[in-house]
Amino acid sequence: MSKKQKDEYVWKDRKRYLGLPLSFTRYAVKDQRLYYTTGFFNTTEEEMLLYRILDIKLNRTLGDKLVGVGTITLYTADKTHPKLELVRIKNPKKVRDLLSKLVENERIRINAQGRELYGISKDIMGFDSDGDGIPLV
Repeated sequence: MSKKQKDEYVWKDRKRYLGLPLSFTRYAVKDQRLYYTTGFFNTTEEEMLLYRILDIKLNRTLGDKLVGVGTITLYTADKTHPKLELVRIKNPKKVRDLLSKLVENERIRINAQGRELYGISKDIMGFDSDGDGIPLV
């Protein structure tokens, strides 16, 4: 693989206002990772391995639909961001489908079994993960 191919993003976008990318919040997918960057003078960069994404939800308000954006919520097994929102991104349905395929492909690639992720989503969302009938809060 050449350096040019390795440095290419699978997807990237910014948080949008009225459909325009007028924000310093950036999202990108590259090298089996989701990158999340905020700020202009003080910049924070974070990354998350794609296989750690457990569930994906798409939300679009009427205003979002009018300007062609939406918010994707990722429920993850990541300690720093158990719930990460990709706020007001362009073409949210295509991005949701792309992320779903990338997550599944990455789990297959690393041979992640269900037992590696078992119980994680239940602990995050407050369900009963230990089977005693009392949900964790």
